[in-house]
Amino acid sequence: MDTVEVQRLGDDLVEYVGDMFGSLRYAGWQERAGHYLRGLMLDGRRKSIQPMAARLHGPHEQALNHFVTNSPWDVAPVRRRVAERISQALDGPAWAIDDTGLLKYGTASPCVARQYTGTAGKVTNCQVAVSVSLVTETASCPVDWRLFLPEAWDPASPKAAADVARRRRRAQIPDLLGHTPKWRLALQMIDELLGWGLRPSVLVADAGYGDVGEFRLALAERDIGYAVQVAHTITAYPLDVERTTVPYCGDGPYPKKIYRQPAPTVGAIMTAAGPAAARRVTWRDSSRQRAGRAVPMSSKFVFQRVRPAGPALRSANLGQDLPEAWLLAEWPTEEPEPVKYWLSNLPATTPKRTLIRLAKLRWRIEHDYREVKTGLGLDHYEGRTWQGWHHHTTLISAAHAFLTLQRLDPKTRAPE
Repeated sequence: MDTVEVQRLGDDLVEYVGDMFGSLRYAGWQERAGHYLRGLMLDGRRKSIQPMAARLHGPHEQALNHFVTNSPWDVAPVRRRVAERISQALDGPAWAIDDTGLLKYGTASPCVARQYTGTAGKVTNCQVAVSVSLVTETASCPVDWRLFLPEAWDPASPKAAADVARRRRRAQIPDLLGHTPKWRLALQMIDELLGWGLRPSVLVADAGYGDVGEFRLALAERDIGYAVQVAHTITAYPLDVERTTVPYCGDGPYPKKIYRQPAPTVGAIMTAAGPAAARRVTWRDSSRQRAGRAVPMSSKFVFQRVRPAGPALRSANLGQDLPEAWLLAEWPTEEPEPVKYWLSNLPATTPKRTLIRLAKLRWRIEHDYREVKTGLGLDHYEGRTWQGWHHHTTLISAAHAFLTLQRLDPKTRAPE
């Protein structure tokens, strides 16, 4: 937005900052939060502190830097208020789990390392942020964040860098924080949102999370419905698979039914069904226009009910039938085999169009990441502390939420 647009929304922003940052009690903190949000929303190539302060022509650069880097304000109450406001505005949103790479040139930023990121499509020098977004097909907003700590930054790991202790002290990373898989960081945020009294209509994620049996099991234990992408190598049993019993030898309790044969992969199950089993499904309109009308999003899919296998699920269901789930596969007409797979624990009565619409809902995350990176400067932060990074991402979420609420308000002329 330009200066005129920010000024036009000035009264709304003042009221919004008072609501979002009501937990910041020290003198001047709420005012600086408001300045930072204005700086993030104003036009400009860089959204780091120095150029933002220059564009604002008000707050001193040092004051903004101290507020973000050194002031000990807690991010949790702010994130909670952002999540509550967005959840109310979107009316029963889904939760989307994802991660994104923040490319870096140096090595001093917290948790920066050479690691794979889909942002670059390769192993490169970056930080990786894991997020939870509240999403519908019309709007979305990231509301919670975790910074992934690679093993090179964990003194307890054999892969720790030689200077890890010095780098952690400089970045002010808490001593008890170590390397945690991204799916566990996602569960931490899910539990945090549940603790705030929120629940998702459904949870969606890519294969980086859906492939992990422990993650899917944890969602089911929390009574959370999901539609997550998985790799073709994930194993499952068709519902009609033969289940046998171990012969009773006269000692101990009678054995229960078990699965004797190895579970096939979901790729093998769907390929065996053949392209003849695929049916065309249209799940939403795209942003493209043809002859003045929106072009529908459509493809062919195969649907089956299966029992996902894997060590985590087997251990949790010893002596019992494995729980049923939907297996979905996208199989375009021109492809020799399916190109994408999803597992969902939604009820067997769920309409197939609904399953596809929910499975495809994760596209909103890519929209979010583009907006918070190019428009709001998610990856422009140049601070070198753990606390500063979390303050910056929280302020990013607050700015994104403000713009989202403005767009959803029918009384507001939404900013570009």
